[in-house]
Amino acid sequence: MTPASSGDLLAAVPVPMLLVDAQARLVGANDAAEALLGPIPSARPFVTVLRHPEINTALESVLAGGDKARLNATVKTREGAVFCEVTVTPLQLSGRRSAAIVIEDRSRDEETEQMRRDFVANVSHELRTPLTALMGFIETLRGPARNDPGARDRFLDIMEREAGRMNRLIGELLSLSRVEQDERRRPRERVDLAALLGSVVTTLSPSAEAAGVRIEQHGVEGPALLPGDPDQLVQVFHNLIENAVKYGGSGGLVSVTLEHLAHEPVLRGPAWQVTVADRGEGIDARHLPRLTERFYRVDTHRSREQGGTGLGLAIVKHIVNRHRGRLRIESTRGEGSRFITILPEDAGTL
Repeated sequence: MTPASSGDLLAAVPVPMLLVDAQARLVGANDAAEALLGPIPSARPFVTVLRHPEINTALESVLAGGDKARLNATVKTREGAVFCEVTVTPLQLSGRRSAAIVIEDRSRDEETEQMRRDFVANVSHELRTPLTALMGFIETLRGPARNDPGARDRFLDIMEREAGRMNRLIGELLSLSRVEQDERRRPRERVDLAALLGSVVTTLSPSAEAAGVRIEQHGVEGPALLPGDPDQLVQVFHNLIENAVKYGGSGGLVSVTLEHLAHEPVLRGPAWQVTVADRGEGIDARHLPRLTERFYRVDTHRSREQGGTGLGLAIVKHIVNRHRGRLRIESTRGEGSRFITILPEDAGTL
């Protein structure tokens, strides 16, 4: 068997890798490295390829006889600054001490970690607010309001409301966790979407009428069969219709329209489209891209007063993703909002 050359070894490595000689001059770089950093001419000082003090210090140490070095660094790439893990490993080339530098893009890991930190911070904040209120009222009831029946009843009502908020938040956190766990498992049960929408509207109509809002249905006369998880789809449309009543109900009307699409280009096949539309105040365009983020609220105070947790649309997004569908949000200030859910009709498109 013919011994592999350094070029063959570089080409076989799937991650960005560079080789430097004893004088810290570039000997070679693989395609992955050039894809990350741009064209890399050989026989030039490594310091001109990666101008990063910590990486060059680690390389000098390894070439001087030191052990393998691993460090995290923000590396300037052809796409901009990227958070990377850099490993400098000693090796022998032509009988002299040299080094291999492996650069692994960890920006996605860093983004995931930041999302985790933000999530913990948001949950802590959302729970701290009602807990602080509860503790304050308990202290008041044990002290100044001990013998004041009017204050006691008023405070107990508030405490019940705050406890309900915490209970809803925990329930939706558990629901989001379950949805994320199931997201890779495609639902196969046949569901009649028309009947399901009718059931959700029937459930929500009394509370809508109490708020002075009428819910109209269109296109639900015949069956609309598709593969789906009925409980999760109820959750999707209950959330969307309830939100339309709560936040878009100032227009007095919420419409739920079911349409069949003979061919949906993105899903590459037939689909069913459900549009939940209101005639409310609408949502400013700058908020639309972020509405499905966890804990994102357009109006934090109003959302909390309405009992919102900031997780509903995040749950909707994950459920729609599990069904290999699409969620689109359209809104114009002063003209209301449209939440459009498109679900594939055939399991073959999932």
